[in-house]
Amino acid sequence: MTTPVLQAVDLHKSYGRGATRFDALKGVSFEVRAGESLAIVGKSGSGKSTLMHLLALLDQPSAGEIRLNGEPAERLRGRELNRTRNATFGFVFQQFFLTSSATVLENVVLPLKIAGVGRAERKRRGMAALEQLDLDDKARNKASDLSGGQKQRVVIARALVNSPQVIFADEPTGNLDSATGALVEDILFRLNREQGITLIVVTHDEELAARCDRRIFVRDGLLFEPERPEPGASARLGASADVEDTTDGNDTADRNDPAAEEVAA
Repeated sequence: MTTPVLQAVDLHKSYGRGATRFDALKGVSFEVRAGESLAIVGKSGSGKSTLMHLLALLDQPSAGEIRLNGEPAERLRGRELNRTRNATFGFVFQQFFLTSSATVLENVVLPLKIAGVGRAERKRRGMAALEQLDLDDKARNKASDLSGGQKQRVVIARALVNSPQVIFADEPTGNLDSATGALVEDILFRLNREQGITLIVVTHDEELAARCDRRIFVRDGLLFEPERPEPGASARLGASADVEDTTDGNDTADRNDPAAEEVAA
């Protein structure tokens, strides 16, 4: 059996102490297989963003373990952790996190610059990533000159430039109109399908989640995964299973996810 690319083993994450303690995750375990698309679904405050940050090695669990390609991630420290995260993961955030005054190409090659890749190679790989997203003609434009859809495509190009094993997409269409959002979704799933990049989508959007191979629901720090139907069963079941799953994902009390502010800062 192929080793999962990521494993969460009895993950717990808490913030604060005593009366102010908040348990964001309460013992979550599951695996992510290489090449699959997985949706982590839940409302704000459910723990889904906290879970993504732990899987992406942006934060550490209070208890439990993350395994990357079968190896405990807790062994990674300092520069080795940064190098591993930079080489293994690509990130597509709702807020873009682009430097407005920098060119499109400069934004795209930032992960390569952090990795110490030389200027000529950075440019070659950056232009190749932009070509995949039909943005090579915008390479010298300032990021501030782009539309929202173009900015999100730049973010995807930046996520691709290091040839990542996994792309994390956190509400990737949240700031886009429906037509542009559908285009961005198509790009992400095409990369997953054609290049075998593992895609982990964090969302409260049931329609987006339904496009993934698998869905897990996070509610009040706990994980719920519906049984996967037999091949062809989805057509027989119709919409009834989706209605049940939506209830799991949307019963959560609405509160701000404390980890989201930490990463954005």
